[in-house]
Amino acid sequence: MRIVVSEFMSLDGVVQAPGGPQEDTDGGFAHGGWSHPFFDPEVVGGAFDAALSTADALLFGRRTWQTMAAAWPDRAGDPFADRMNAIPKYVVSATLGDSELTWANTTLLPGAEAVERIAALHKAEGGDLLVMGSPTLARTLIAEGLVDELKLMVMPVLLGGGKSIFPADGAKRTLELVSTVTSGTGVNVCTYRAVDGR
Repeated sequence: MRIVVSEFMSLDGVVQAPGGPQEDTDGGFAHGGWSHPFFDPEVVGGAFDAALSTADALLFGRRTWQTMAAAWPDRAGDPFADRMNAIPKYVVSATLGDSELTWANTTLLPGAEAVERIAALHKAEGGDLLVMGSPTLARTLIAEGLVDELKLMVMPVLLGGGKSIFPADGAKRTLELVSTVTSGTGVNVCTYRAVDGR
């Protein structure tokens, strides 16, 4: 399975709380919901549809999974929502228990075993394993060399600080730009693939 990370991202690399004010206020982050003025259904929405269409499973960190699990089950009847609810999901957490996995088709990956279990999924046959949001998890997967593709929706806004998916470990990681599409709202939807050995 290819591991694909899809993120809303500010021009200064922040991915924290794009969806709403209370989504993630860690560190005093005060710009929750910053992505809304730049969303357009055709280009940005289309990028999400395309990513989901090639995914065989979704992979989340705990906080993002809880946000999604609170939102999507009540939206049945919409094709995108139906796909989100039906697709297999994995959540990495050291604190959630199996009884809390109320969103259908969710499997818990205990925190201490997560990298090993995800590496095994990466080697398994199948379509994409799609990561949405989940900056701590995405950063760990990039650092471990497990990410095959980044789909970044880079929005024309500076947020001045917040959570990033990029490791700050001093390592060089070369990527290949596969495609770029620009929306009328100024969003660059960029697809990058990992380049081995650089």
